[in-house]
Amino acid sequence: MVDLLLGLQWGDEGKGKIVDVLTKDYDIIARFQGGPNAGHTLEFDGIKHVLHTIPSGIFHDNALNVVGNGVVIDPVIFKKELDNLGKFNIDINAKLLISRKAHLILPTHRLLDAASEASKGKAKIGSTLKGIGPTYMDKTGRNGMRVGDLEFDAWKKKYRALANKHEAMIDFYDVDIQYDLKELEADFFDAVKELKKLKFIDSEEFIYTSMVKGKKILAEGAQGSLLDIDFGTYPFVTSSNTTAAGACTGLGIAPGKIGRVFGIFKAYTTRVGSGPFPTELFDQDGETMGRVGNEFGATTGRPRRCGWLDLVALKYAVQINGVTDLMMMKGDVLSGFKTLKVCTSYKYKGKEISHLPYNIEPEYVTPVYKEMKGWAKDLTQLRSESEFPAELNEYIAFLESELNVPIKIVSVGPDRTQTIHR
Repeated sequence: MVDLLLGLQWGDEGKGKIVDVLTKDYDIIARFQGGPNAGHTLEFDGIKHVLHTIPSGIFHDNALNVVGNGVVIDPVIFKKELDNLGKFNIDINAKLLISRKAHLILPTHRLLDAASEASKGKAKIGSTLKGIGPTYMDKTGRNGMRVGDLEFDAWKKKYRALANKHEAMIDFYDVDIQYDLKELEADFFDAVKELKKLKFIDSEEFIYTSMVKGKKILAEGAQGSLLDIDFGTYPFVTSSNTTAAGACTGLGIAPGKIGRVFGIFKAYTTRVGSGPFPTELFDQDGETMGRVGNEFGATTGRPRRCGWLDLVALKYAVQINGVTDLMMMKGDVLSGFKTLKVCTSYKYKGKEISHLPYNIEPEYVTPVYKEMKGWAKDLTQLRSESEFPAELNEYIAFLESELNVPIKIVSVGPDRTQTIHR
């Protein structure tokens, strides 16, 4: 069986930390979708690490790490990640395996991303400009380049044809994008040389034989369920399936082989970039959440928008993923609020509803809140559930009763030691 770990909101829920905490129980950690638009932050021994493509189990001695077929890889960013890991004395060649079927992000994919976003003006979707969307477009358009192509002599010819096509498309957008492709290509080809030193695998066969041997596998999702290309707040979404179904297609796992589904959510809600956000706060409470929670995108550095917990959206994410275990992050950030609010339903086109509707733009949706008593106690020093303030226990009990899934972990700080198992 393969267990899954997924974000249930708009990303940035704290998946990197939880993978790091859980890795000791698994033999293989596998990323199944997304690309370097992900930023998984791990903090231990007083040092912060941000991973973009490499699975979060890389810092553990015994775990193998697989970049699955559903992931898109930018060799330049990948090389920087590898360089950053250089100081940790990790045997990368033994511990990191890359699917031959994973698609490559070319320099021109990033330029296309910038041109497309610039052409949208005020209607831009808040892309991370990492070339993710154009790469997935080439994948579905059956034009893409894959890691496995690098093992064949004709790969540069294939690269050239695709890059030329992209340049013609950039011209079509008729926006002022300044770039020096020769310089970008020099970095790209240099990074490809490094990538080719790693072990490429037929990942679906590797995962299958590992399951047969009884290996424990954890599939690590990127972004969050509300950014899923099908089930997220379209068009303000990512270009891949971030939900549980994405693990099946992104690793080649049969649906019946999925075991536990760990769903991660923040005790409040955040969002980076554009798109609707019903519980977003524009007041002192929102400012406090952002400041105390240090809410800046791990990949973009952009400030995250903050708001109260949206149970309507969270229930939806729990349902479509079949979540079996919940993990609540950043409970410590809510310390000091006299009153907490939780959105339990929406007023949608004049009617009260408790499910996520087709359109959650502000002109159609007004959140309906339940108020709860906050807690003053600093949670960051707590090491067991018995030390929780009564109000936190009430908050957790209410969420469990609404979501009908147990909250097994409560995180009270960024370090791996600040993790309380219930």
